[in-house]
Amino acid sequence: MAFAETQAVNRNSRVLIASSNEDFRRQWAGNPEYGAVDVEEAAGGADALAKLESANWGEVLLDRRLHDLDVNEVLHIIRARHPHLLVRLVDSDVSALAAGDLVEVPNDSILSGSAGICEGGVQVAPEDAADPAAEEEASAQTRASRIEPLPGMMGDGPGLEQTYRLARLVAPRQTTVLITGETGTGKELVARGIHQISSRAKSAFVVVNCAAIPEQLLEAELFGHARGAFTGAVQSRLGRIHLAQGGTLFLDEIGELPLGMQAKLLRFLQDGEVQRLGSPDVFRVDVRVISATNINLQRSVQEKKFRQDLYYRLAVFPLELPPLRERKEDIVPLAEHFLDMLSEQSGVSTKVLSPSASAALCQYGWPGNVRELQHAVERAFILCGEDGQLRAAHFSFSDGSAPVREI
Repeated sequence: MAFAETQAVNRNSRVLIASSNEDFRRQWAGNPEYGAVDVEEAAGGADALAKLESANWGEVLLDRRLHDLDVNEVLHIIRARHPHLLVRLVDSDVSALAAGDLVEVPNDSILSGSAGICEGGVQVAPEDAADPAAEEEASAQTRASRIEPLPGMMGDGPGLEQTYRLARLVAPRQTTVLITGETGTGKELVARGIHQISSRAKSAFVVVNCAAIPEQLLEAELFGHARGAFTGAVQSRLGRIHLAQGGTLFLDEIGELPLGMQAKLLRFLQDGEVQRLGSPDVFRVDVRVISATNINLQRSVQEKKFRQDLYYRLAVFPLELPPLRERKEDIVPLAEHFLDMLSEQSGVSTKVLSPSASAALCQYGWPGNVRELQHAVERAFILCGEDGQLRAAHFSFSDGSAPVREI
């Protein structure tokens, strides 16, 4: 593979190595070319795009053979959002780790249209194709275009925009998705949004809270049971997996799944087959699985509390939701949205937030995230009575901090 001479790696920069092959990532991370450079790994295209948003990077080494996203889609997003980032492509099937295995993607690369194609099918712009006027027009179009929020969601800050972008990329596929984030960030809303914009939208979206069902009943809930399978099983019943046929199964709090059930769920994910408790019959089902957790599953794997093979099956496409404290620009619009809903439900004129109430909301850390904000607005709505304005004094916060005084 031909390799164009590239600029030397900036020793003060950070390098991200993105590949679905863990051994391959480790090999490149230890490559002498990078020396003492700060090198981090990304487990796939989605993981790479998320990490690129969280810090400043000097280079990304991108495997052509990603398992979760098409490499051209990943390149398109990287070039749109990080136009000056050094991007180099490498093939994980190539065993030798040498500069000759790399191909640099020019900063002015175009991933659609009639541009030339370099080895491996990555489209790049010809060297003389730069047109300042065209670039300015494209830049204006990029600024004007916004990623549409998922159905049922609000917020347009950088963190959520990345979530929307990745969710819309994975929605048309059958890929399993793992949504992570703190409690109250809206993980189920994202799962529902992915379902609603997928080809499965007309079929069922079935929710199973793995932490809310006793372990002894969970297998029967998921897989169903035959009559007489256990005490109290007076009739046969289909499980939640079967009820999601043709649609989406959302496994909330997946980190709380007992180890015994993890093995059974893994078999279903591998084979697509369901066997009801107490029955020899096996059913093949067509179900997409989306799971969510607020705990660190990788740490649970290290602590032997979660199966590593199941983790990799569930986390083919990871999506991490930012906490509300990192989305300050969304706090007041969300609060106003909840106010509109409450006013409509109560049949009263729409109430508004006072300036000091808005300031108080933005100063608070929101450990309970969007759910806590919704409850705080509802409580303040009740406390304000006939007042048409919610003031800072109507709010109280779980950390005991005093609201901002009205001016």
